Amino acid sequence: MAIITLTSDIGLQDYLTGAIKGFLHQNCPHHTLIDISHEVLPFNFPQAAYLCKSALPWFPEGTCHFILVNLFDHKKAPYLLCRHQDQYFFCADNGLITMVLGTNPDEVCQLNFETSGINMMSVIKGFADAVTALDYGTSLSDIGIPVTTFVERKPLQPLMHDDYIEGQIIYIDRFENVVVNITREQFEHCRRGRSFKIFVMRDDYISHISESYSDVPEGGKVAMFNTAGYLEIAINKGNAAGLFGLQSYSRDPDNYRGTVDSQFHKHLFYQTIRIHFE
Repeated sequence: MAIITLTSDIGLQDYLTGAIKGFLHQNCPHHTLIDISHEVLPFNFPQAAYLCKSALPWFPEGTCHFILVNLFDHKKAPYLLCRHQDQYFFCADNGLITMVLGTNPDEVCQLNFETSGINMMSVIKGFADAVTALDYGTSLSDIGIPVTTFVERKPLQPLMHDDYIEGQIIYIDRFENVVVNITREQFEHCRRGRSFKIFVMRDDYISHISESYSDVPEGGKVAMFNTAGYLEIAINKGNAAGLFGLQSYSRDPDNYRGTVDSQFHKHLFYQTIRIHFE
């Protein structure tokens, strides 16, 4: 059975997530709906990219991914249908797709559904119509207008130097484990076999990579690479983010005052974690 995944920043507090699922059950009845997350922080592109990118490898070819994040950044921003490695992505033309994939999609078309009185449900209807067309074997070039120019954003990358690597906190999970945008490959590339210290506070550090939380006693600090391959800092049966005072982003009040919400993501400042090599 075909799959539609849902990733959004709309939360679960009101009716909208249920309304979206109800509409899709009626209009795409042969597709299984799977939630990736509806708790993406508003305008937080790196977090959205991390959640989507980490889930993608676990889905089969032909999966349709609805990325409902910052859909209304611009009043007349187009909506895209992208194909990449035989999976399909539906999103706004806001640069998030290249952050999720880490590259440009194999094929992109612009969806020209009716945008009069545009709202979430009208976007979902447009996406659902495109899914139905895909089910009938219609090519992307016949579903929308092929495009080669669209908004591109680069994934948030750590700073890598000879004696240290500095990453940004991109996600804090429900256990308050902290995820940093440093992959195992980037860590080992900079490490080159040297010893290291991961500084979580000014004078508090971790100097060992564990394989699981239980590698340390209860209450002990853990640094490990999670299932998605990113550095994770945790406390065994504890609260790393709260204990160390870590957060994934903060507003810059001086720059934020007087700006519109669509510009909010330009003023996110990410707390950093630095690893020194010795």
